[in-house]
Amino acid sequence: MAEGRPEFGKPSAFADHIDESKWVSFTATQRDPAFFTIIRDFTGNTPGEGGLITFADSSWLMSIVLPHQPHFIGQPRDVNVFWGYGLHVDAPGDFVRKPMAACSGRELMTEILGQLRIESGAARILETTVVIPCMMPFITSQFLRREKGDRPAVAPEGWRNLGFVGQFVELPDDVVFTVEYSVRSAQAAVSKLLDLDTKPAPVYKGQFDPRVLLKAFVTLHDLHM
Repeated sequence: MAEGRPEFGKPSAFADHIDESKWVSFTATQRDPAFFTIIRDFTGNTPGEGGLITFADSSWLMSIVLPHQPHFIGQPRDVNVFWGYGLHVDAPGDFVRKPMAACSGRELMTEILGQLRIESGAARILETTVVIPCMMPFITSQFLRREKGDRPAVAPEGWRNLGFVGQFVELPDDVVFTVEYSVRSAQAAVSKLLDLDTKPAPVYKGQFDPRVLLKAFVTLHDLHM
């Protein structure tokens, strides 16, 4: 569609750089609570309270997330699940000397246990865990380098019955990778094409909110108020 129509953007800016936009994502299903107990004791957070746990020294720059359990409807009581990913998928691991993209699920779990220095009970955790890796070649393609015109407008000039929505359209003052971006693009398209008086809600600009600035200042300077 974009060929010969510059107003439709340049999809190649986002589709032709897989080495810069790929992750390996994985899910883990465990039938033993030991790993969740170790993470709870290590972080001080029960599952669902904390955010990402990123292994900053990991050659894969790997992160995991332990959500509140049960995470799924009908999830058995004796099953825990968590999710993770790695950014540098072509680098060899620190404990499994293979690129992350070439690792089995068991090898990914072995790397996690190594990063956490878990030795006691490691064999039991491996035997009771099923890890499923998934290569995601375009997962961060929204963030790739781009120029003006690489992303089309929601309602391209010269078109009266066509609108673009989603993560690859141009919206002023907004940031991709959020549900809000996709929703706002749809609101903008409907408003423009139907010539409505209603407009999408404006983007919240926290950098101009004195309360946000004060909180950021206190946090950055490790102040206690």
